[in-house]
Amino acid sequence: MGEEQGPTVARRTRFRDAQLDALEHKPQVPETIQESRKSAGPERYISFPLAIRARFPRTKWRVAFRRAVEEEQAFGHALLFAPVFLGLGSLAWFSFAQSPGFLKTALLMCIFGMAAFLLRHSPRVWRIFALIATLFLSGMVLAAGETARKDTVLLDTPVTTVLRGTVIARETTDRGYWRFTVNVAQTSDPALKRAPATVTLLSRSRAKPIEIGGGIEGKARLSPPSGPALPGLNDFAFDSYFKGIGAVGYFYGKPAAVAAAPEITGGLSATWHVRVRETIARMRETVGARIRSTIGGDAGAIAAALVTAEERAISRPTIEALREAGLAHVLAISGLNMVLAAGTFLIGARTFLSLIPGLAHRFPVKKLAAAGALIMVFLYILISGGAVSAVRSWIMISIMLVAVFFDRPSISLRNVALSALIILMITPSAVTGPGFQMSFAATLALVAGYSHWRERPGRETVSGGGRTAGPLKAAGGFFAGLLLSSFIGGVSTMIYSAGHFHRLAAYGLVGNILAMPVISILVMPFALLAMLLMPFGLDRYPLLVMGQGLDWMISIANMVSSWGGEVTTGRVPDSAFMLIAAGGILACLLRTWLALSGIVVIAAGLLAGWASTAARPDLVIAEDGRLVAMIEQGEAASNRTKPPDFVFSQWQRAMRLDGHQKPQQRADLTLKDADAPPSEKRGTGDGRKNKPPIDKDAARSAIRKLLAETAPGRFACVPKQWCAATVRPGWRIATVEDARFVGIACDEADIVVTPVMLPFRNCRSGAMLLSGQSLRRTGAVEIFAADGPAGQQGKTAMRVVTALDQLQRPWTRHRTYDWRTGQFVVGPVE
Repeated sequence: MGEEQGPTVARRTRFRDAQLDALEHKPQVPETIQESRKSAGPERYISFPLAIRARFPRTKWRVAFRRAVEEEQAFGHALLFAPVFLGLGSLAWFSFAQSPGFLKTALLMCIFGMAAFLLRHSPRVWRIFALIATLFLSGMVLAAGETARKDTVLLDTPVTTVLRGTVIARETTDRGYWRFTVNVAQTSDPALKRAPATVTLLSRSRAKPIEIGGGIEGKARLSPPSGPALPGLNDFAFDSYFKGIGAVGYFYGKPAAVAAAPEITGGLSATWHVRVRETIARMRETVGARIRSTIGGDAGAIAAALVTAEERAISRPTIEALREAGLAHVLAISGLNMVLAAGTFLIGARTFLSLIPGLAHRFPVKKLAAAGALIMVFLYILISGGAVSAVRSWIMISIMLVAVFFDRPSISLRNVALSALIILMITPSAVTGPGFQMSFAATLALVAGYSHWRERPGRETVSGGGRTAGPLKAAGGFFAGLLLSSFIGGVSTMIYSAGHFHRLAAYGLVGNILAMPVISILVMPFALLAMLLMPFGLDRYPLLVMGQGLDWMISIANMVSSWGGEVTTGRVPDSAFMLIAAGGILACLLRTWLALSGIVVIAAGLLAGWASTAARPDLVIAEDGRLVAMIEQGEAASNRTKPPDFVFSQWQRAMRLDGHQKPQQRADLTLKDADAPPSEKRGTGDGRKNKPPIDKDAARSAIRKLLAETAPGRFACVPKQWCAATVRPGWRIATVEDARFVGIACDEADIVVTPVMLPFRNCRSGAMLLSGQSLRRTGAVEIFAADGPAGQQGKTAMRVVTALDQLQRPWTRHRTYDWRTGQFVVGPVE
């Protein structure tokens, strides 16, 4: 590779003329194929089974197919498929209801690995099968190893306790609050038997925050990481387990600064990596604060997020505008940020070194610039906090820069596959998340797309002539490349956006076309310049230019989002998701006309998604029992005037809900407590306080009146006591906040929901009881009207679907822990 050449896309040898020659001279084909079979190397794994070959005549299409297969083999594309099967193995291991035995899985991996080695000279179809099985089982073994390494203790139930620990990270929010990441040293009043090692806590105090590395103490409300909001949605407990976060919550009042725990700050436990981590955290905070103070507003918060990955300071409206405009990917430390930063440094450093007289003739300035870019992206990953998406991008960019040292193509499918293999070997759990899937889908599609574009027929003729392109042609090529990359990146990630987030930005292509020139020319280059000048105190003006670019980007996002172009897709069927994803992989990895098979698979996935429209449930219950909604014709009628946005927004997107019907308030039916001596208000076994008994007749009359006077499909609520409604299939439901009303609700309703941790699990009347205790084990619940014989009193039968079927996996096992006995209660989910 000459010094004047930039990063190139790996090119293929043209086989089109050879294919036409083979079609015209049939007698020479068998000899050619036989000769290539004898010289097949270990990388030639793509082959058509010999048994099937013998059954079909040697037609032209068969010859063309075999030639295409030989061309794929010549590229050594077996390596490209290795991370696919490795990732599928990890994905399968995480999706199992119970953990497969590690030793059994490892033994099977060894058996198939030895079989692949022994069959290296056998018919290739068996060798391919053994290799695929080995990779698949290797993915399972890697997933099991990572799960065992983490061993995160997740809090079992919400609790209020006095917590003391050490601040290891902190981040400001858009309201001026502080969110601390704390290593827990001690809990008291009560002392937790299974205290999580690391928690994140929000402090609503705007006072000076506690320094990183300092001790912190205060009364805090801790909760376990939430599970899926609906069956099939994202499990946040899974994410927290692999991030090492055992609980989330908030402080009551202002936390106090105390001496750091001695087991963390002194003695042999004060290891070097703890000190390095605290130093980097302080550096991140300093850089983020300087950027926000210089630029200010949402532009400053976004600028800090691009450098340090701290996104909580960005206001909610701006984040929503960026999402609706298809620009939310800009906020993440992703491949885009890394490529722009590394590319800017590489081009700038190479240009500067080329201007030094005699240096370009003595040293390879391109490799020197690549070495500098490699150091720069390493510092970037340190200052960004090491988020998973940033690590993925760093590995990929580092491999591409290292390829420059060996005069290899820096942008190629092999480098993408190699980076995916490294990530899957270190963190196989990343394969389940949208970040990994969308990042590699976009990168794979862009590399494959540009490769085909560079090799299009007639390109040499069009680009020939020896004349240098003028400025207009160069600008046209820049914007054409921007349009093409935005289109490819948007289309390649659509299925993952719909599958994980259940929404698409209809005008995302327009938003990216308008905003990407600003990001590429003003934002990232000046961000890099500001970081290089910050140690010398000369970063103000580059940051102001960066801020101006971000202000324009926010204006573009607001304009595009005002068009109302967000499309809510709802839950995508698993079959459609897998088919479309598999088709995309085939279309990108195959380089001959066999890539059309990927288009066929994608079409099959689209047809499967169109044909299998998911039915909406009639009733949805959140896992904490506080939010219940009846679903009818795209509208949700809930028992909350202001449903919690975290859960309800997921319901709206997953079930494609357009409206929300608030409950009717019936304060006139409130039952007042009878007078009782304070001595009767003593603690009970389930953690509640005794209250005076209620008038059962009055309570029964109140719930009957609620059910009779409220229209079907809408809740009527008595504040702080209970709500009641009649679901369209005819079921009567009561949601109870005051545990004294549970018995009456069981007598009058068919379904009773309460967040209270009741000591019993069933209603004596036979009604379905979903309490905090049972929902803890089932997670969120969906209830459908079942097709079949009617239930009691001729009412429509119910089909209940729970978010959690089994509680044996490490990220769900905490739900079976009983803090009274200190044991895990294993049994069927009720």
